[in-house]
Amino acid sequence: MANQKDKQEVNWVAIRMLTGDRVKFIGLVFGVAFSTLLITQQLTIFVNLLMRGGVAVQEVSTANVWVMDPATRTADVIYPMPITALDRVRSVSGVAFASPLLRSNASIRTPEGDLEGVTVIGVDDSSLVGIPRRMFEGDPARLMDPDAVFIDDVGSRKLFAPGQTVIGSQLELNDQRAIIKGIVDSTPTFTAQVTLYTRYSNALNFVPGTRNRLSFVLVRSDANVSPETLAGRITEQTGLKARTTQQFTRDGIDFIIENTGIPINFGITVVLGVIVGVAIVGLTFSLFIRDNIKQFGALKAIGVTNRKIMVMVAAQSGLVALIGYGLGLTMAAGFIGGGAAGSDDFKGFYMPYQIPLITAALVLAIIALTGFIAIRSVLKTDPASVFR
Repeated sequence: MANQKDKQEVNWVAIRMLTGDRVKFIGLVFGVAFSTLLITQQLTIFVNLLMRGGVAVQEVSTANVWVMDPATRTADVIYPMPITALDRVRSVSGVAFASPLLRSNASIRTPEGDLEGVTVIGVDDSSLVGIPRRMFEGDPARLMDPDAVFIDDVGSRKLFAPGQTVIGSQLELNDQRAIIKGIVDSTPTFTAQVTLYTRYSNALNFVPGTRNRLSFVLVRSDANVSPETLAGRITEQTGLKARTTQQFTRDGIDFIIENTGIPINFGITVVLGVIVGVAIVGLTFSLFIRDNIKQFGALKAIGVTNRKIMVMVAAQSGLVALIGYGLGLTMAAGFIGGGAAGSDDFKGFYMPYQIPLITAALVLAIIALTGFIAIRSVLKTDPASVFR
């Protein structure tokens, strides 16, 4: 009990020493908070940008296997197939259903006469497999109307001014009339173009193309066949590339990692966040220790051991880390869930639970490193120097 009481008294003295110098205390907290904010925010944006590489695949919940030409790499990097591939896939044992999907880039002429790049997605005429699950406005059945298209909600805000009527507006696609009949609620893809959904037969007219037009075959496996088994079976029997939803989603993420500078750029930013934290916290903590070197020397002179001194510095570091980390994480969460939530550029962004854990580990590393550097001068202090 006496040891526990002594430990509490030592920690209380350490905290009083720390908070007594308000300027340095606030500087320490600010350094940790800023590093936490920078690291957490950049990691969150980085992860969500990577996840957008697989958004187009995850939007189609009905299918669990995607079939494509072997040269196709992602949902945006496509090599079309002949329409006969659809019947070849349907002939494979274990296929519950298979439907065509056309995905292609095009340019539209808006009612104001401007040109805008769009992604046209043609879904199966009968089942409409391939449209997003949620409708922002309108009825999915209206896609059966002549020349009907659905537009994503982000694209509708990009093409039309606030208050302007979207449903019923006409667009010009390849000299063809397209009438907006609904607005779907979907997450933007990595390319972040306006997305139009229509029936496969309409898409063939809307998008000029080569002899082969089929982008994907969307497949659902039978209940007694796993998607992995069916994908292997389709590849073996047809020679086409078949990927499960999880595998094809991962392909889109890997493509961004391998072909863009995003990982390097965000990695540099995170490293800079750590360096800034070490610089600010280390410098401020060292100044705090230097200004209080006499107090630490006096404590050693009255019998406080180096071990207790280390406990005191650890208590000071822990308080700074706890307050700074909490403030930084709160600001980062406010940015992702508050300020950025109203922007179409950040639609669908969220903070995975692993990111605060990673940030906490980095903050602890910063505090441990700076605390170790600062405490060395205290441990080397001669108690007799206080009386000189």
